[in-house]
Order: sequence, then structure tokens, then C-alpha cells
Amino acid sequence: MSLVIKNVTKKYGSFIAVDDLNLEISENQMFGFLGANGAGKTTTFRMILGLLDASQGSITWDGSAIDYSTSPYIGYLPEERGLYPKMKVSDQIVYLARLRGMTKREALKQLDYWLNRFNIPDYLNKKVEELSKGNQQKIQFITSVIHKPKLLILDEPFSGLDPVNVEQLKEAVKDIKKSGTTIVFSSHRMEHVEELCESLCIMHKGSPIVHGGLKEIKRSFGKKNIIVHADFDLQFLHSISGVVKAKETTEGVQLQVNSEQAAEEVFHAVAKKGFVRKFELEEPSLNDIFIEKVGTSYE
Repeated sequence: MSLVIKNVTKKYGSFIAVDDLNLEISENQMFGFLGANGAGKTTTFRMILGLLDASQGSITWDGSAIDYSTSPYIGYLPEERGLYPKMKVSDQIVYLARLRGMTKREALKQLDYWLNRFNIPDYLNKKVEELSKGNQQKIQFITSVIHKPKLLILDEPFSGLDPVNVEQLKEAVKDIKKSGTTIVFSSHRMEHVEELCESLCIMHKGSPIVHGGLKEIKRSFGKKNIIVHADFDLQFLHSISGVVKAKETTEGVQLQVNSEQAAEEVFHAVAKKGFVRKFELEEPSLNDIFIEKVGTSYE
């Protein structure tokens, strides 16, 4: 089973929200979408789900269009929260689970598992409006996964969560992937995409500007980062050939170099000067790549 997006464009009058998007997301893959607000991520998700019609192109899951007949196999966590505030958690989740073909007994069993996993078993009979925003987010996440979907789409799943709850949700997402689910998600936090995704697409003004496997994207970028901590002035490193960026830190300097050869020159230069407490060569971050390709930081 694979999700295939072929030559998909979405127009609103003369405005192009998504421009000729081509992606294939294979079974049991975790795929990340990155891009600033207005880049076309949510529009793409809504077209995948059939909530919006594409102006041109096609979207298929396992060779067929996604419609009401496939809803038992699809999970969706929208960026906009949509729980019924006056309903009890149990009533709400059972109702939504039954729409996806589950029995009440199955739904309650799964709900019990998830509430205990998220350390909120006493929320079963609470109204949604009585919960904090973070715990409402957990409940909405449960509604998207309770029926064990084969394709799970998460639009900004970690927004509004504190670090502890982010870790809980990330571990849940990893376990769902291990069970065989294909996961497509967007996040405002690039480090989450780096940690979770094998492949990704960076979108800018409706068009994919970077697309492929995370390792290949970083390798093809060419540039690398160096962190140097030393007990002497490192200002001279700024002028070494191949150093394209330099930023002072409290403990030393962070450099971006255009090749491994430049990194070697930096290493030899600092080794001659005295005691080096730290010299670390890193792959470029997604934020580095985003800034290079789009011209601005994602945040």
C-alpha cells in the first residue's frame, strides 16, 4: 500500500495553493511535511482525505481514491481542534470510533489502553471543556488512532504541548509506525521531523523545493557544521577558506563549512594554537537547509 500524489495542483481563482505536487509515500513509512504557514501543507492533507478536490492531478491510497469506504483505514488529526466541549470523553470517542466501524466494546477497550498510556485514566467521564489544552490534544490524538488506521495523517500534532507531553506523543507515534501504519505529519519543530522521519518534503508557496530521504537530502546539501570549544581566541577561523558562516558562542564558535576538506583545514588550524576542548563535525540541520533553500528561518 502506498500513497501516490501525482501532478496535484489546487487553485483558488488565480491563487495557486499547491503547484504540481508529486510524491509517493510507501507503506509503513514516516513522512514529514515542512513549510511556513501558507506553504500548502494543510491544503495537501485535505486533498489527500478528499475534504478538498484537487484542481488537477490524482491522489490514491493502495491504488484507489480515499473516500467514505476507506475511512475505517484512515486516521486524521487536524491542526484545528474539533472536539465537542460539552460531551464526556468516553461518549465522544465511542461515537467517533463507531463511525469508523468499531463496536462500543472495542472502542472502550482501546480507550482504556490509551488513557492509561497517557496517564489520564480518570478523564474517562470528564467533559472535554474540563480538560487542559494539552490533555484535550491527547484526547483528539486518541480519536485519530483508536481504530488502528493503516494511514495516519497528523497536522501539527505537537503544537501546544509541554515537553513531557511531546515526548509521550512522540513515543506513541513511533509505536504506531512499528505496528505497520504509514504516517504523514507536519510539524513546526524541525528537530521532530529529523528525529522521526525517514523522508520529507519542504514546501514553499505551494511547491516542493526539497524532497527525498533525510540522509540523502543532508548529504546532497554539501555543507557541514563544526563546533569548536577552546581556551584561546577563535576569531581567526572566520577567514579560513571554505568557512561560509561563523557564529560566536559562550564557549567557542559554530562554523558552517562547504566541504570536508575545509573542515580538515579548520581542525589543523586550531590544533596548532593550543588545547582544544571540543571539535565536533556535524551534518547540516534541517533548519540550515531550510534557510538556504527558502531564505528565512522556519520559526
